[in-house]
Amino acid sequence: MFLSRGERPLRVLFTSTSYPLDASDWRGLFIKHISTALARSGLINLRQWAPPGDRDFCVIDASTEEEAEWLAALMHRGGISHWLRAKPVSGISAAIKLLRMLNTAYRRNKDVDLHHINWLQCALPLPADGKPVLVTALGNDMKLLRMPMMRHALRHALRNRPAMICPNADWMREPLYESFGDLAEIRPIPFGVDPQWYAIRRQPKEPPCWLAITRLTQNKLGPLFEWSEPLFRSGKRQLHLFGPMQEQVVIPDWIFYHGPAKSRQLIDEWFPRVHGLITLSCHAEGRPQVMLEAMAAGMPIIASHLPAHADIVEDGVTGALCGSPSEYAKAVEKLEDRDLNHAQGETARALAHGRIGTWDDCASRYMAAYRCLLKGAAHD
Repeated sequence: MFLSRGERPLRVLFTSTSYPLDASDWRGLFIKHISTALARSGLINLRQWAPPGDRDFCVIDASTEEEAEWLAALMHRGGISHWLRAKPVSGISAAIKLLRMLNTAYRRNKDVDLHHINWLQCALPLPADGKPVLVTALGNDMKLLRMPMMRHALRHALRNRPAMICPNADWMREPLYESFGDLAEIRPIPFGVDPQWYAIRRQPKEPPCWLAITRLTQNKLGPLFEWSEPLFRSGKRQLHLFGPMQEQVVIPDWIFYHGPAKSRQLIDEWFPRVHGLITLSCHAEGRPQVMLEAMAAGMPIIASHLPAHADIVEDGVTGALCGSPSEYAKAVEKLEDRDLNHAQGETARALAHGRIGTWDDCASRYMAAYRCLLKGAAHD
C-alpha cells in the first residue's frame, strides 16, 4: 500500500498499557504485531504510547521518559488488572495515575486524526475534543463492564465523537452492542497470525504428545490436571505444559512443564511433532492467540465450552469442545487417529487462513475502520 501524490499519512495515536520488552517477552506481543503491521503499511504516521520495548523503526514513541519508566514498572507488576486484584488499595491509586497519564498523552497529541485505544478502560480519560476513536476490546473488558458505573463512565467518554468498538472475537459483539450500540459502531476485527505459523508442516510422533500453552492460574488451567491424569499418568501419552507461573500452582509429576513458551521453540521443535493443543480454561477469554497459531499450523484443538473457544473450534471439524471428563477422554483418543488428526488439522489451517489471515490482513481491517471513522467525522 502506498500514498497517492500529495496525500499525507494518517496521524494515529496508538495507546496500550502492555508491550513486550524484547523478543523473549510474551506480554503484549499482539500489540507489537498490530503496531508494526500498521506502521509498515506506509499509510500511517503511528505514534505509540506504551511501555518501553523494541519498536519498528517506523513507529514513533509517544511516551515521555517518566511515563515509560512508570509503564515499565506497571508491566513488571503484572499490569493494572493484576495490581488491582492483588493489592486493591494501592491498585486504585495506580489506576488513577494511569488514567491521568493517558489524559495527558491524549491532550499532548491533539493534532492526531484519531485515537486507536487498546482496552476499554484506556478510553475513560479521553478529553472532550470530538476526536474519532477506535477501541479494541478483549475478553477481560467483558468483566470490566460488570463494575459499578463503568458503562456510564465509558458512555460519557465515547459520546459526541465518531466511535467504533472492535472486539477481537464475534461473541463479544452482542454484549457490547447492548451497552454502546447507540453511541458507537460495534465491528469485530480479528487479530492476525504471523506467516511462519502457516508454514509449519506437522508429523505427529509416538507416543502421542499433546500441548497446553497458558498462563498458569487456576482459572486458566481449569480442570486440566484433574481430567488429564487418567489419560497421561501411565506414560502412554505425554502432556507438555508451557506458560508463565502467575499463581502458586502445584504441577503434577506426570506433566512435562517447560516454563514460558518462546515462539521460535514452539515453531521449530514442538508444533511440528505434537497431536494437538489442549485448553480447558474457565477464564474470560477474548480470542486466544495461541489457538489461532495452532490452527494456522494445521493443529486440531481440544477446548472447554466457552464462547471464546466455540468461536474458534468447530466441534468434530477442527477439534473438539468438551464439557466433561468423558468427553475430554473421548476427544483425546479419537484425535490420536493419524488420518482424522491430519484432516481436522488441515481444515483448521484453511479456516485460519480464510478468516484470520496475517497481521498485515489485520492492519488492513483496522485501516478500513479508520476510513469509516474519518468519513463519519467529515459528515458531522
